[in-house]
Amino acid sequence: MSDQTTPQDPSDQYAQPEDAETIAHPGLTEDMDTQPDHGEQSYEGSNRLSGKKAVITGGDSGIGRAVAIAFAREGADVLIACLPDEKEDAEETRRLVEEAGRRGVVCLTDLTQEAECNRVVDEAVEQLGGLDILVNNAAYQMAQPGGLEDITTEQLDRVMKTNLYAMFWLTRRALPHLGKGATIINTSSIQSRQPSPELLDYATTKAGIVAFTQGLAQSVAERGIRVNAVAPGPIWTPLIPATMPEGKVEGFGEQTPLGRAGQPAELAPAYVFLASQESSYVTGEVIGVTGGNPLT
Repeated sequence: MSDQTTPQDPSDQYAQPEDAETIAHPGLTEDMDTQPDHGEQSYEGSNRLSGKKAVITGGDSGIGRAVAIAFAREGADVLIACLPDEKEDAEETRRLVEEAGRRGVVCLTDLTQEAECNRVVDEAVEQLGGLDILVNNAAYQMAQPGGLEDITTEQLDRVMKTNLYAMFWLTRRALPHLGKGATIINTSSIQSRQPSPELLDYATTKAGIVAFTQGLAQSVAERGIRVNAVAPGPIWTPLIPATMPEGKVEGFGEQTPLGRAGQPAELAPAYVFLASQESSYVTGEVIGVTGGNPLT
């Protein structure tokens, strides 16, 4: 990313990824020919989250890594929860968090299990000394070109448990530890409003995340806790070449008005805003970061 003080045409701020081939699931950053920008060289913090303690699920790579870097540079300690297969990426994210002078913890887990979700929160409270920010970001998708008839019950279970059940379990466990001023940020998607047939199960969960966000925000407002969501558009992360057919990987994101895929670094500021006191009058909202595609 270029100097943030210099005006630049957002349509060419990043080159379009050139990868055309898929990679093995769950996908590691190093396997990508065109690696994402997580803000490693560009994000500069200003103590907006000084002393905060955060959990970021799916914090090993992609959007989660960008958020972890930004939170750390804003002064927060971070627990990164991810699958054991993603340990290599998670350790790099932890290194970047600690390079910013903050505490980084990696929790290898399977969020499709309720007991594991509880363990993530418990470990964060123990290792970080409390909890102020919960980012429910982990997600599973697997495109099925044939649509509904190609979505197996096994896949449906994994998508629902990773994207929805885990969010319920993690949030329920976290609530007793969240005090006034705490925030919950859920990662939804433009798929919640503009579902693609090949991602029908995934899109269904992303719509559910919006409903959960809006309903919970009303429920916990009197406790001084805010709940919001970010809805990304096509963002270049390992999930894309690991779960999309080759024909969909090439040219990914070119259908947006800005004509390109977004980068994780372009998402992180939205999460920082929602986690900080700057958004103190914002709750129950969904911020779209979509390259110009409307959340309709």
